[in-house]
Amino acid sequence: MKPGNDISFLQDKIQGIGSALFYNMSSGVLKIPTSIVSVLRVDEAANIWFFVNRPEQNLYAFDREFPVRMQFYRKGKGYYLQITGKAYVVDDPEDVYGLVSLPEEIKTRAFRELLLIKVKISHVEYYEYGRRFARRSLTGFFTQMYDRLFREDTRPEPYIFQLAPRLSF
Repeated sequence: MKPGNDISFLQDKIQGIGSALFYNMSSGVLKIPTSIVSVLRVDEAANIWFFVNRPEQNLYAFDREFPVRMQFYRKGKGYYLQITGKAYVVDDPEDVYGLVSLPEEIKTRAFRELLLIKVKISHVEYYEYGRRFARRSLTGFFTQMYDRLFREDTRPEPYIFQLAPRLSF
């Protein structure tokens, strides 16, 4: 376990992957379903902003805040992330219009079809892994078989990010 707390590093890695599996970990009866989300922004306060499809049920029947887990993975990248935190349903028009990088058509669709979610990051596990190259010779084949049979499984050790709370004076 390698500790860290660099938010700019996390912003770069999350934006590098761009999408994640979003899991609602609450025990409520009505909850936002598991879905693939595209990250809009990761701000300096360690919040991840994204849209999910608006549920057909009344929005006020859902929890306004709930625990979540997000898994960021993209084939070909040399890393992946697992993030846990607390999600907040954002239905304030000022917050939606505050995301300046969004086109106007997305902003107008946001109140009818989409739901803005903000996840406050509490725990991040960052894993790096090496790329494996195929061995095409006979020696490479035997080496690969030996590795599979006799080498111990070496899993990557995660970097753990525990973001320190900001002090306000």
